[in-house]
Amino acid sequence: MVHKVIIDDTFVEAFAGIFSRVIVTADDMETLTAAANDSTATPSVVIGRTEGGVERYLTEGETPDGRVGAVLQFWGEFSEKKGFEKCLEKFEKELSYKIRQDILVKPFTAVFDALFDAEGKMDMMERVGHCGDGYEWVEQRYGREVIVVPLMVPDFVIERYIGYARGIMGGNFWVMCETKQALKEAGKKALAAMHTVSGIVTSFDVCSAGSKPETSFPEIGPTTNHVCCPSLKGKLGKESLVPEGVNYIAELVFDGINVDVIKRALKAGIEAVLYIEGVIRVSAGNYGGRLGQYKVSFSELGINEKV
Repeated sequence: MVHKVIIDDTFVEAFAGIFSRVIVTADDMETLTAAANDSTATPSVVIGRTEGGVERYLTEGETPDGRVGAVLQFWGEFSEKKGFEKCLEKFEKELSYKIRQDILVKPFTAVFDALFDAEGKMDMMERVGHCGDGYEWVEQRYGREVIVVPLMVPDFVIERYIGYARGIMGGNFWVMCETKQALKEAGKKALAAMHTVSGIVTSFDVCSAGSKPETSFPEIGPTTNHVCCPSLKGKLGKESLVPEGVNYIAELVFDGINVDVIKRALKAGIEAVLYIEGVIRVSAGNYGGRLGQYKVSFSELGINEKV
């Protein structure tokens, strides 16, 4: 097979974030999937909130309480300008919303800490435990200190102390395709390959909307990366950056616990799309170094073009 996909000589620009890693458990897969998907559904660090993703699903033998489970990551902004303590306070508040509104309300769910190399711990009593209106209690279960929140469908259980650490956000690469079918196949295979790497979540999965730092509508926040929109190629003329023959550009965005897992996931995702008919080019989103302090060059990944 002749390799025809062009791999740009470029780099991924990523930035630091605060994250927690938890295990959510439930009695059945239907409830678990709803809790996992609902709590991680809205990628929104770019608008000052939190985002998350499902790292992987767990069997009964892999969870603290012997039920089906999922490893989730939740991410928040870390800004040197704002300071770590202030960012952490906001992250803790935002995380509590995700737990209270999307997990606690699902019958028989539980949340456990899964970040064993944490920089510190957040006490879940104030913002989650007190959902029990003062009737909540603390006890030992499964070798962990947990809060039991009494509910009408008794009861919600959460480990009292949830860890946090700093990781890497904004890992990404672009798949430029000739056909819609190629984009769908490439997205599916890339996600599967990336999730073989432990420690990453794909917060947007296959994303259709690349953005840019500057905008004509600041009240909206990130707006479309117009020079990379295939439908604007004729209107923009020489300003367009869409290569010849490219009709679709998908961005796969992911967050990871450290730079090493970002590199491994990036390599796995790129290699997964190299021989798909209709994939023309692979590139990445970056802003010339203005966005973040982490820069991962494609050339340092050791991409195998004969996979």
